[in-house]
Amino acid sequence: MEKVNLTPDGKLLFASRFVRLSAYGALSVVLVFYLTSLGLNETQAGIVLGLTLAGDTVISLLLTTQADKFGRRRTLIAGALLMAGAGFVFAFTRNYLLLIIAGIVGVISPSGNEAGPFLSVEQAALSHVVSPRNRTSVFGWHALTASLGGAVGALGGGALVYLLEGYSIRAFESYRAVVLLYGVLGFVLLIFFARLSPAVEVSGKAKAAPASWGIAQSRKAILKVSALFALDAFAGGYVTQSLAAYWFSLRFGVDPATLGVIFFGANILAGVSALLASRLAARFGLVNTMVFTHLPSNVLLLLVPMMPTLPLATLMLLLRFSISQMDVPTRQAWLMAVVRPEERSAAAGVTGVARTAGAAISPALAGYFLAHRPLMSVPFYIAGVLKIVYDLLLYRECSSPNLKIDTTE
Repeated sequence: MEKVNLTPDGKLLFASRFVRLSAYGALSVVLVFYLTSLGLNETQAGIVLGLTLAGDTVISLLLTTQADKFGRRRTLIAGALLMAGAGFVFAFTRNYLLLIIAGIVGVISPSGNEAGPFLSVEQAALSHVVSPRNRTSVFGWHALTASLGGAVGALGGGALVYLLEGYSIRAFESYRAVVLLYGVLGFVLLIFFARLSPAVEVSGKAKAAPASWGIAQSRKAILKVSALFALDAFAGGYVTQSLAAYWFSLRFGVDPATLGVIFFGANILAGVSALLASRLAARFGLVNTMVFTHLPSNVLLLLVPMMPTLPLATLMLLLRFSISQMDVPTRQAWLMAVVRPEERSAAAGVTGVARTAGAAISPALAGYFLAHRPLMSVPFYIAGVLKIVYDLLLYRECSSPNLKIDTTE
């Protein structure tokens, strides 16, 4: 792994991602438990999660496609405010309609993964401060930072619930403490983003290029891969970390504290796997690394619900996470390479929105299956099959000579 020296802005962006994913990880372990403790059934909880992702789609599209004109720093600050606001609304209301509105307008991550405009803008900003040769390596470390944050958050969220319940605090109140923490960490992000310098912004010459939704020359490539990313995200929406955690609870009676430990280990493995991506990409190419590490991880996903015991199911989950994130930095580096520098925020935003839109539908469907116990493992099978289809289609499209890498900076 090649060492890359980061600017102060780069360090702030790395720190913000760690804090953000810590918040996401903590929330994902308890979110479905919290919603059901409010009186919602599994189907209603799934609807809240799905509409939350749908809201993230709209917010992300509005913010990221205009980020290079509006300002990347301002865009990130706006996202932090939406994240903090949504966290506090979730913590202080039991009203189903208000929860839906806060989920749609604010930034809530039910999956433990990225939500809102943050990652798209961060990718574009980081691409300005590193060379194309080092980009995959930087994105690998960026992905590791996210995985470590998610792992610490999942462990901390579960531990906080366990600690509070040990003091005879009701389960509902312990879940709400985690939701409150999520809102507080949103304000921490705001402080980080406020300290970014003008160096993270697009140069004046590049900003002057007119484009609808922030993209022009890269439109065809972006639309193609966006459709594929939406398919992958739709499949992943069936097994978001929140829903997977709840499935483990239903199937094996696992408590939130134990779930925190399981997903701590899973996220650590995912982060380590992301570090290996740049070496594999240097040897086999970005597209090959994307596809041929993702395929076996989806086979392992299919195996999780087939396991008869908790240790075996956990083993399949951990094995999957150990290779599932190798496609992330390679996919990000590939996307930044096939679009023009002045279109990177918008390109990352549009493809990110496609992923969010794809993931917005499936949690509600997964909630239906979870509500009907004989069908509760169906989401794993749907997700695994669709993700394998995605891998095969991605390989065909991204190997096309029409999607040539552009190294012009």
